[in-house]
Order: sequence, then structure tokens, then C-alpha cells
Amino acid sequence: MTAVATSTNRVIRDFDRPLWRRVLLTREFAIIGLLLLVIVVASVSIRGFGQPITYNYLLLDVAPILFIALPMTLVIITGEIDLSVGSMVGLASVVTGALVQAGAPFELAAIAALAVGVIGGAFNGFLITVVGLPSLAVTIGTLALFRGLAVGLLGTTAVTDFPEIWTDLAKAKISGTQIPYIVIPFLIVLAVFVIVLHFTPFGRGIYAIGLSKDAARFSGVNVDRTKFIVFVLSGLVAAFAGIFFTLRFGSARGDNATGLELQVIAAVVLGGVSVFGGRGRLHGVVAAVLLIGVLSSALRLAGVTSDVINIITGGLLVFSVVAASVLTWAQNLRLKRPVRPAVSPAP
Repeated sequence: MTAVATSTNRVIRDFDRPLWRRVLLTREFAIIGLLLLVIVVASVSIRGFGQPITYNYLLLDVAPILFIALPMTLVIITGEIDLSVGSMVGLASVVTGALVQAGAPFELAAIAALAVGVIGGAFNGFLITVVGLPSLAVTIGTLALFRGLAVGLLGTTAVTDFPEIWTDLAKAKISGTQIPYIVIPFLIVLAVFVIVLHFTPFGRGIYAIGLSKDAARFSGVNVDRTKFIVFVLSGLVAAFAGIFFTLRFGSARGDNATGLELQVIAAVVLGGVSVFGGRGRLHGVVAAVLLIGVLSSALRLAGVTSDVINIITGGLLVFSVVAASVLTWAQNLRLKRPVRPAVSPAP
């Protein structure tokens, strides 16, 4: 049998290098190395960046992005996209605030917000898997729908009367450190997603769908059910991020987390997840989220305006996409070269 090499298929030549080179010389570890380099350079050159309190605020700032990036990775690996996560964060925030304002206990309000996230994710999944609409069109529509519902529920008002025990917990630090408590639930959720994506048949099905939906279906993968589940997870985690966002800033507003979906997608793509599906790993995504957060924090401390920060972040994203395409082209070109025989033929 002859193996045909494509941009997504793995052939024997992919394993002709030592294990350490296959593990370390990857895009994900390049992002990790760049993250460490930026931290070192910023700590040396920017006054105040190396302080523990800086890392505390940095982790609090990127926590919603870290959470949402996990299910977004699964969505994009399947070859789909979810642009509604930022609006879902705002809607969950408003639902929490509106119920608390109406006199409901905060715990009940948070459960209702999570239920709204599940319903919103299921609505996206239904339109994509059952109706057969493209995810880009569906989630652009629900981006506007969820944001409209959020603004319609509260209007221009903001709810700020939340129990202090919860608002303090959202900003609390682990005893004796400057690490916020939110890191603990994130590590638990991260472990769950790593196990599901990288060590279960469900995760292998996600990769298979991204590589080829038809091949995955013939291999026994329930494509529609898998996509439906990942969209429900995306809505659920976005709602949880919305609750944390509300408690962290102590305010529920209809315009909370506007534009957050672009930051999430930028981090996921920068972390090595292919926009065409079928490729990506969670450690690269987490490193990319932290890299964007570190860059933003360092540039703000250096006095750089937010517009320039957005330009730098966007340029980094474009460079990562172009670099990935160039590397894929170079690998395909190398694989198409004829292989010379190792031993000369006998006369």
C-alpha cells in the first residue's frame, strides 16, 4: 500500500525523528518558549511588571478567556466556530444580576445562568447539526441575539448589589501567595478537557471530524452528536465565565465582555489550533492565552495605548496563521521530493 501525504495525514516520515524533537520542536512549545521570553524581558525592562501583584491581576484578567478557550478549542478542531461566546458571557451576567435584583438567592441565580448557557449552546448546536446551517452564520446571528437579550433585560442600568462573600471569593488569593483562587477551578476544568480531548474515543472523534467528516462518519463517529455536545460545552463554560466576570467586577451589565470572542479565537489560533480543523493541543492554547495577557499587561505598564496593543495582538495572530500556512507548504514540498535509494543497484 502507498501512503499519500497531505497537510493533515500523518505518515511514517512524521516519526523518523527522535521523540524529544517531535515533542519539543512544535508550534505549541514555540509559543511556550515565546511566553517565557516575553516574561523575562518584561520583568527586566518594565518597572513593576515582575511584582507578584501584577501576576495576580493578570490571571484575573485572562481567567474568562482561559475558561472559554478550552471548549472553543474543541469547536475549532471539529472545523466549526462559535462567535457567540462573548455575548453569552454578557447574557449570563445579566441573568445573574436580574435574578439577584429580583430577590433570588445568588446561588439560584448562578444556576439559572448556567442553564441559560446550556440552552444557548444547545440552540447553536441544533441549528448547526439538525438544521444544517453553517456555524459561522449561526453564531453571528446568536451573537446579536444573546447580546440583544442581555441589553433588553437590564437596559442601560447595572446591578451591583451582590453578596460580598461571593465577590470577595472571586478576587481572593490562595493563602500565602498572590495566585487567585480562580486558578484552582480552572486547573480542574483544564484536566477534564485534556483527558477528554487527548485520551478518550470522544476526543479522537473530534480530531477525526476536523480531518474529514465523511471519513469520521464511516469510522463510526456520530458527527452530529459530537458537534452538538461541544457547542453545549461552549455555552456552559461561557456562562460560568460570565458569572465570574460579574463577581470579579461586581457589576452586571448588558455590554459586559463585548468583543471577548475575538480575544478567545485569537488565542486559540495562536496556540496552534488549525482554522481548518483536525489539529491543535490544549497546552499550546493555554500558553497563547497567557502570552496575549502578558503582552497586554506589559504594554499597558509601559504606557502603550489600547489601540496599539490591539494592533500588536492582531499582527501576532496574522503572523501565526501565515507562518502555519508557510510551514505546511514547506512540509508538503519536502514530502513530494523523490527519495533516493539508500543502496546503489547492482550492476
